[in-house]
Amino acid sequence: MTATLIDLRSDTVTRPVEGMRRAMYDAEVGDDVFGEDPTVLRLQETVADLLGKERALFVPSGVMGNQLAIRAQTQPGDEVICEAGCHVANYESGAAGVLSGVQLRTVQGERGLLTPRQVEDAIRPGAYWEPQPRLVSLENTHNKAGGVVQPQPLVRGIADVARRRGLGLHLDGARIWNAAVRTGLPEKELAGPFDTVSVCLSKGLGAPVGSLLAGSAEVIERAHRFRKMWGGGMRQVGILAAAGLYALEHHRADLALDHERARRLATGLADLGAFGIDPEEVDTNIVMFETLDQPAAAILAALREDGILMVPFGPRTIRATLHRDLSDADVETALERIRTRFG
Repeated sequence: MTATLIDLRSDTVTRPVEGMRRAMYDAEVGDDVFGEDPTVLRLQETVADLLGKERALFVPSGVMGNQLAIRAQTQPGDEVICEAGCHVANYESGAAGVLSGVQLRTVQGERGLLTPRQVEDAIRPGAYWEPQPRLVSLENTHNKAGGVVQPQPLVRGIADVARRRGLGLHLDGARIWNAAVRTGLPEKELAGPFDTVSVCLSKGLGAPVGSLLAGSAEVIERAHRFRKMWGGGMRQVGILAAAGLYALEHHRADLALDHERARRLATGLADLGAFGIDPEEVDTNIVMFETLDQPAAAILAALREDGILMVPFGPRTIRATLHRDLSDADVETALERIRTRFG
């Protein structure tokens, strides 16, 4: 393997910058299970305000945030409607069935996007022998679709259907920060149609760990109890909350650089005959491309030999994710190595 490793596996591989480490070191802490950690309280208030919700709850992971949202708004035997490629259905270890006793009704969208008509058609008539539709869950940006941003008019249309049919609405907003930068819309507007929103601090924003779930005071109170039940009660966790606060204050605008570099990588890949990709479909920091002549596993093994790490997203699909620990030079170096191998 070459000396310089270029890690494009995920925007979770970043390491805290010096300013973030200092903020963690200096953090004022208390026992969060007793509600006495001032830094956690400040993070929760900050995120609730950013998203336009009454309250927010700090949790260890995005999976816990999503699953708490489902558990706090459903009963066993209910059904959650979501897009077929969404994170909740594909990358959370079947947690919705185990932890909440609900069924996921997946609907195949176009590039991860559902239409109001599709959601309407997925809502069952309500016979007693059917699972009870209770919640619609969307994802913004949509990971498996390649970082696709949910168009806000489409979201509002789905929200109108959900409200009219008596269903709640949850947003897996792990990368809502990317969507806000891409669209120019504030997070509060993107989150507005939803009852609950989960957001991640440890992806593009570069914090070492942590997510939050935001919603009404009533829902967050329920989620708080379930967080404890699931082993998510944390003590002097302000040292982690401080990293999240630093990331929110200093790193959100930098996401635009990740988007620019993703488009540059996609353009370079499109110039080669070995891959299938349309750079115009790269919305944010995720580049999803197809391998034309070899399985993804073979391509990934060759890339690893050249010091480039990516991840498989299907037999012939590869994902590359840009993040704040990469530079313009890293992208150009990666493309140079890829051209040498596959050009």
